Amino acid sequence: MQKLSGTFGIIVRDRVTGAVWKAGDTKATTWTASTIKLAIATDLLERNQGKQITLDATDKANLDKALINSDNDAATALWNKYDGPGMLDRFRSKFGMGSLAVIDGYETFWRNLRCSAEDLQNLMTYVLEKTDATSRSYLVSTLRKVASNQHWGVWAAGSGFKPGNKDGWAEKPVDGKNVWVTHTVGFAGDGERYVVSAMYEQQPGGTLEKGAHAVSDAVATYFGAKVPAPVTLP
Repeated sequence: MQKLSGTFGIIVRDRVTGAVWKAGDTKATTWTASTIKLAIATDLLERNQGKQITLDATDKANLDKALINSDNDAATALWNKYDGPGMLDRFRSKFGMGSLAVIDGYETFWRNLRCSAEDLQNLMTYVLEKTDATSRSYLVSTLRKVASNQHWGVWAAGSGFKPGNKDGWAEKPVDGKNVWVTHTVGFAGDGERYVVSAMYEQQPGGTLEKGAHAVSDAVATYFGAKVPAPVTLP
């Protein structure tokens, strides 16, 4: 894989054989962007199943919007209603997101968090292997029907692998300069065989297009799909 400018890390794990493929710095942390919406959704679904909270029709619609359309207002409504800051310890201890943290100098809010590709890999693994059947079925089916603004990243594995993903993209300040981050987390293959996570923090001067293509091409290369991968940009 070609050398990329910035900080890039990708992990693909085969849940059948246990084989793990990594490239780049998979432990480097950066802004999560919208990938954290998957953690929020997982936490709320589990609490709902455990009867700790009761998700109403509006909440369920917001879950759909947050995952399928990556709707920020929907995610914020859920975060504010169901003690978002209180979720973070569960993200770390239950979901395995050990390096998840609030960006220094920012309030504790879902848009101000940082994590690594390892954290996202652990989150997706938790969804597939430890959530209750009802929550898992919802998350898998919903990630498979994401809107066109998320048809990149894990999506680049190709339709034959029946991918599902939650992407994240944003221009954020790093060391005093704005940079693009483009991340993807999800699964591919029959029975959600492969767990995929990739995070890319570009250097100043990068673009959304370059980032989305970079993570998509990395995924496509692993799965033997067309490179450059066809993507739909947000």
